[in-house]
Amino acid sequence: MPFRFIHTADIHLDSPLRSLSLRDPDLGLLIGDATRQALVAIVDLCLEEQVNALVIAGDLYDGDQTSMKTARFLATQMQRLHEAGISVYTIRGNHDALSKITQELVLPPSIKIFGARAEAIELQHGGLAIAMHGLSFGKPQAPESLLPKFKQPVAGAVNIGIMHTSLAGAPGHDAYAPCNVADLHTSGFDYWALGHIHLRSQHVGAKTVIMPGMPQGRDINEAGEKSVSLVTVGDDRSISVEERLTSIAQFERLTVDVTTAREWRDVITAIETALAGQRDKTRSDHLVGRLKLTGNTTLAWQLRRDADLLQAEAEQRAQGIGRTWVEKIELAVRPLDETATATTADPLVELGHLMHADVMTSHGFREDVRQMIKDLLDDLPPESRKFAGNSEVEFETFIDELMTQSGDDIIARLKSPGRETQ
Repeated sequence: MPFRFIHTADIHLDSPLRSLSLRDPDLGLLIGDATRQALVAIVDLCLEEQVNALVIAGDLYDGDQTSMKTARFLATQMQRLHEAGISVYTIRGNHDALSKITQELVLPPSIKIFGARAEAIELQHGGLAIAMHGLSFGKPQAPESLLPKFKQPVAGAVNIGIMHTSLAGAPGHDAYAPCNVADLHTSGFDYWALGHIHLRSQHVGAKTVIMPGMPQGRDINEAGEKSVSLVTVGDDRSISVEERLTSIAQFERLTVDVTTAREWRDVITAIETALAGQRDKTRSDHLVGRLKLTGNTTLAWQLRRDADLLQAEAEQRAQGIGRTWVEKIELAVRPLDETATATTADPLVELGHLMHADVMTSHGFREDVRQMIKDLLDDLPPESRKFAGNSEVEFETFIDELMTQSGDDIIARLKSPGRETQ
C-alpha cells in the first residue's frame, strides 16, 4: 500500500500587507485572507486525496504574531486532519522561531512539531517502513548548515528529511541553514522536504529533493501559480511527485504596448485586452495584475497627468472581466516629442529634455535620493521593503527609474489640457 503525503512550506499565515491595503482596501482584504484560504485548500486537498500525512517544512507563521484568532483558525484546520486520521509533521523555520503563538497553541495529538534537536519518527504503513526526520530552528538565525545535525538514516526505511534552508542562496532570501544540494543527494535520505525559498524547484539527482515554494503569493514579487507537492512512495520504494495548485490569488506582471494608441479609449481597450488574455490563462481563482504601459505615444503626458483616472478605469474594466484586479499601473511610456528635432516649439518638452539630462548625470542629486530611500527603508518593517528590490543591483535600478519617472510626472502636471502637444 503506497504512502502518500502533501509537502508544503512558507504559508506565512496572516502575513501583514500594509501597503497593499492602503492602495486598495478591497484587494488588501482579498490578499490578506489568501494565506488562510490557501491553508484551507491544502487541508481540502489532503482530505480529497486521502493522504497519510501533511508535511510543513517551516514558516507556517509570519514572525512575531500574537493573534489568537490565527491560533484558533490553525487549530480548526489541524482538527479536520486529525479527525480524518491524517498526521501532520512540521518544523519551525526562521519566522516560526519568532512567533509567540507557536508555544501557546494547543494542537491535536496527531500533530508532530519537531524541536531544535533532531528526531527521527519511525512508522509502519502496510509493508513500508517510513522514517520522518525533522529539525526546527531554535532561534531566528541559523548561519550554519543543519544537515550534520540530522540523525542517520534508518536502515531498511524510506527516510524523509524535513529542513528549512536557503540551500546555496537565492535572490531575495537571506542565508539560513545553508547547505549544498549535492550533499542532500548523498546523505542517504530518499526524499528531502525543504522550505524557505518561495519559488518552486526540484533538484535533480540520485534522490528526490523538492523546494515546493509557497502555496500563496503575497505581492507582485511572488508572482505566478503557487502549489504544493503530492508525494507518493510506492510499495517498491519508488517516489513520484505531482504539483497541485493551491493559490487563491495569482500575481502577474503584464506589459501593455500603447504605441498605436491615438485616443484615451484605445489605451483602456489595450489594458482590457491584456487583462482578459491573462485571465483566460490563469488557473487561480483571482488574477492580480501589475500593468506596465510602454511605447512612444502622443498620450504620454496625459497618461501621467491623469494616472488616477487611468487606474480607476482599468479597475472598472478588470471588475467587468470578473475575479480580476489591478494592483498597480507603471508608466514607461515616452512622448513622441522626444523623437522630434530640436525645432520643437513646446518649451515644456525642452524642459523635459533638460531635466532628463541634468538629473541622470547629477551624481550629487542621485546620492541624495539614494540616501533618502535608504533612510525610508530602515524605518519600514522587513515585509514592506521589497518595492526597492531584493539586491543592490535591483535597488540601483529602482533609483534610476524613480528619478526618470519623477521628471516625467512633473512635466505631465505642468501641461494643462490647453497645452497638449499636437
